[in-house]
Amino acid sequence: MAQRVTIEAGDGHEIGAWRADPKVTTIGGIVVLHAVFGLTDHMGDVCDAWAAEGIAAIAPSLYDRVSPGIVHPYGHEGVEAGRQSYMAITEQQILTDIEACRATLSALGPVAISGFCTGGSWAWTASAKLPFDAQVNFYGSHVAQRLDQSPICPSLVHYGDGDPIVPVPDIEKIQTANPDVLIRIHPGAGHAFFNPGQVDAHHPGASEAAWRLSVDFLHQTFGA
Repeated sequence: MAQRVTIEAGDGHEIGAWRADPKVTTIGGIVVLHAVFGLTDHMGDVCDAWAAEGIAAIAPSLYDRVSPGIVHPYGHEGVEAGRQSYMAITEQQILTDIEACRATLSALGPVAISGFCTGGSWAWTASAKLPFDAQVNFYGSHVAQRLDQSPICPSLVHYGDGDPIVPVPDIEKIQTANPDVLIRIHPGAGHAFFNPGQVDAHHPGASEAAWRLSVDFLHQTFGA
């Protein structure tokens, strides 16, 4: 089971996080960035799922820069509150926290970056600016607005063909600007399709397909 841990960033800031480690063989690590709602229990579940595949996982609470333990409820009000939380922290602070998690996992082998929604947007930026070995991105909400950035590591990106936040024309723009990035568009899925806690958005079939592709991608990239 994922455990709550504290990680010290390079500037001395203490980051709360979920962490899960494989029970037997570890082939590497992954940093998982939360969606606009903050470090929900779902992020702990995602860390557990990666650990079951041999990959140690850390999901940091990026909102701890605002106030420790912030989690916003699912729904419109939570989205608006989450936007305010993200706006209260700088890119440099976010990258500093991500790098601290990457460095923590680096002794275990190669390290990937992942993220969901707004966390996917920051995973995209981190994949362009920090020395990650791979990226697995779930419906990054602002990637189409960050086409001046390109990953410097092998990358797999998931979107749904019914995503109202990142419509198919925007996904096509991302692909055109980054022909080496693997983009998988899941039929019938919208935004947040991977999170069972967001009942109206969750798409079990797309979730399973995206997960198996992601596991296979990292196993292959890590040389497992």
